[in-house]
Amino acid sequence: MNLIAQHADWIYLVAAVLFILTLKGLSSPTGAIAGNRYGMVGMALAVLVTLVIAPSPNFALIGLAMLAGAVIGVYRAKTVPMTQMPETVALMHSLVGLAAVLIALAAVHNGDQQHSTVQRIELFIGCFIGGITFTASVVAWGKLSAKLAAKPLKGGWVKPMQIALALGMFGFGAHYFVTESLSSFWIMTGLSIVLGYFLIAPIGGGDMPVVVSMLNSYSGWAAAGIGFTLGNSVLIIAGSLVGSSGAILSYIMCKAMNRSLLNVIFGGGMGGDDAAAGAAGEAVQRPYKSGSADDAAFMMGNADSVVIVPGYGLAVSRAQHALQEFANALTAKGVTVRYAIHPVAGRMPGHMNVLLAEAEVPYEQVQEMEEINSDFGNTDVVLVIGANDVVNPAAQRDKQSPIYGMPILEAHKARTVIVVKRSMSAGYAGLDNDLFYMDKTMMVFGDAKKVVEDMIKGVGH
Repeated sequence: MNLIAQHADWIYLVAAVLFILTLKGLSSPTGAIAGNRYGMVGMALAVLVTLVIAPSPNFALIGLAMLAGAVIGVYRAKTVPMTQMPETVALMHSLVGLAAVLIALAAVHNGDQQHSTVQRIELFIGCFIGGITFTASVVAWGKLSAKLAAKPLKGGWVKPMQIALALGMFGFGAHYFVTESLSSFWIMTGLSIVLGYFLIAPIGGGDMPVVVSMLNSYSGWAAAGIGFTLGNSVLIIAGSLVGSSGAILSYIMCKAMNRSLLNVIFGGGMGGDDAAAGAAGEAVQRPYKSGSADDAAFMMGNADSVVIVPGYGLAVSRAQHALQEFANALTAKGVTVRYAIHPVAGRMPGHMNVLLAEAEVPYEQVQEMEEINSDFGNTDVVLVIGANDVVNPAAQRDKQSPIYGMPILEAHKARTVIVVKRSMSAGYAGLDNDLFYMDKTMMVFGDAKKVVEDMIKGVGH
């Protein structure tokens, strides 16, 4: 133990390097497993060193908390369905924010410690970021799990409320900084928690992938704040890595939606009630072609090339394994099959990649939007299964559309399009889709898993 304590800084450095290798590994499906292992080893080293160098740690309480967390985490990891993964991630972010708040409150109530000017700033920043992260993540969890309405909170009073809460939070934070008033710190904490709600509630469901990424960044900065409060260098490094990588990912996703990060953060949600209402009314009146799973299987079985565009509906129906079985059946008939992934498909960053990896889809069959968009014009059949907004041509054609300018998967350029949906209802952003009414498009209605299973039988005939 003394040897570990003497070399604590070096071990922390090794842990930090392992965290960097974790992010490197997680940037690619082929390196994800190794990346996770690097992270596990790095965290184990960091925890071990922290326990050794901590002054008079209560091992009983620490061990009990770690055991409880491990049991809950393992159980949740083994039982969570893919459809609940986005809200699970959001809920995990809320715990990081809550930890930052509780540690900051414990620090300011520690009467035996005098806080320097820098420490008071660190406590203020760490606590308000943690408070915002906590509530915002809980609201995101509620929206993603359908326990709260996905539609954005609207009204001319919302932005003034956000500004008033932010000013109040900074005002009481400044008062704490000058006077070290505990009551001011508590009020500042309360205002940050309320502000977290009003930052996320005005954001529409179509922006949830960016929100999850953004909350990942918030949780990282909250963890870095905890590190400053505790004087723990590896926690500062790990939090900064998570915070900066989450911010970069949020920027990339906003770029993929042709949105600014500030527009998303301050409630410029896509779609809305009017768009959804209009889409619902229009869908009844416009003609479209529909067919059966057998029709779709015949068309794809006789094609040379098929591109599959997965969306959230695929996760809801848990059809990924059946879809890969269908892709294998097409490949056996000499059809070239690929998957096209949009950066914001699903409800969280990388949702479709994780879904396909679970079904053991070969990595070489999965292509990102930039790689495959130029090939749609030469593709015989595009199978859109559970996706809507990421293939909506209005993003390129309709200047009045809320998603105009958003890069999309250009499925409408293929020779034939087959869309699997439960109904003609609008997507998560509340917008109708012109792709569904094109002459080259055939709609196949039903549960995605049942439809795909029927297509497997059709290809086998």
